[in-house]
Amino acid sequence: MVQPTEPEFEQALLELTTSLGPFLHTHPEYKKALEIVQIPERIVQFRVTWEDDEGQCRVQRGYRVQYNSALGPYKGGLRLHPSVNLSILKFLGFEQTFKNALTGLSMGGGKGGSDFDPKGKSDAEIRRFCQAFMTELSRHIGKDTDVPAGDIGTGGREVAFMFGQYKKLRNEWVGVLTGKGLTWGGSYIRPEATGYGLIYYVEHMIAKFCPEHTLASPSTLVAISGSGNVAQYTALKVLELGGTVLSLSDSKGSLIVRNPSAGKGITKELVESIQALKLSGGALSTLSLTASTGIEYVPGERPWALLPTVHIALPCATQNEVSGAEAEALVKAGVRIVAEGSNMGCTVQAIEVFEAARKKGGKSSVWYAPGKASNCGGVAVSGLEMAQNSQRLTWTSEEVDAKLKGIMTNCFNICYDAGSKFSGESLAGGELPSLLSGANVAGFIKVADAMKAQGDWW
Repeated sequence: MVQPTEPEFEQALLELTTSLGPFLHTHPEYKKALEIVQIPERIVQFRVTWEDDEGQCRVQRGYRVQYNSALGPYKGGLRLHPSVNLSILKFLGFEQTFKNALTGLSMGGGKGGSDFDPKGKSDAEIRRFCQAFMTELSRHIGKDTDVPAGDIGTGGREVAFMFGQYKKLRNEWVGVLTGKGLTWGGSYIRPEATGYGLIYYVEHMIAKFCPEHTLASPSTLVAISGSGNVAQYTALKVLELGGTVLSLSDSKGSLIVRNPSAGKGITKELVESIQALKLSGGALSTLSLTASTGIEYVPGERPWALLPTVHIALPCATQNEVSGAEAEALVKAGVRIVAEGSNMGCTVQAIEVFEAARKKGGKSSVWYAPGKASNCGGVAVSGLEMAQNSQRLTWTSEEVDAKLKGIMTNCFNICYDAGSKFSGESLAGGELPSLLSGANVAGFIKVADAMKAQGDWW
């Protein structure tokens, strides 16, 4: 068997191609668009040399994948992590293209980053790396060309260092990066946006499918993975609404609540302490947990197979974090809704398990939402930040939150309608359409139609 050379990208392409099968069967004229859209418009790869605190020269690989600009400037984050390579960035840029289309905003798709690891580095080392990275990247981006943002390893500190370097190099203040500080061009709700938007999307799924598991009830049990920005604000929004959070995790292990019937769960105070811990580069294993909290730390494990009962599962860590076996464990635990806060959080095998459970119907059915739909709130508010920068305005948190809710509502409705129309399934009364098919087909049609109008295929 031939091994894929770019496994993450080829997985994302396979998912899209499979979802588009029934649509392309009835609309074969779009096959050429699929052939063309899968190739990035441009890939930039460069060397980044920087100086560590010992005065030694260090070198990293830098990348920017400018995938598709049919709907607007390239838009997507910068990931700083040792795992970064072209396969991961191509997959992320490819997904970003269709995700951005689903927001309804004028944004194309792109992604970038470096194999630099900010963990364990001093602020001075991170500053020197970010300045060196932006010195090269600045040649290829601009407010009307390509507007990067944060991602794994790239938070407010890194965005600030990069923005400052761009401003010095170009001698201009423009909204070339999103995720900026509130006092210098940032938007309210941007740090919270991916997590909040995920919950706004899930609320629509609950209302259509399982209203008995409203997030306003402490009896609704929510499993969340990750402990970074997305997971933190997802958990905080669930707690604000009244649901019970069963888990958080990091690369070394998981925090688990095994007995939520005792009224125990992960609290707002614990999430806030994790926020502070992660800012300093700490691990969940260093938290002091007493038996009275009902929370235990399980090293080396993800949360999905550890919980006896789960109603809603929200992967918020990284790609391929839910395996087929873990998906089966979630179905056995009673999960009804799975929605990705991470990009491509579920493996192909896990998606097959959830989609099979959806088709069964009844009280054991499961409804799955892909990340390109359910986690598009982050880039949506990045788009709103771009609009505010262009107008030299700052909208209130209430205004931004209302716009975010509207975008997630429209995104859900688009996915629901497209899934009902183009999935190739014959849906009887009360059966659920595939949100996976709906998101892929709706995003693809919007991008493909724009490309055709602009002469990119015919």
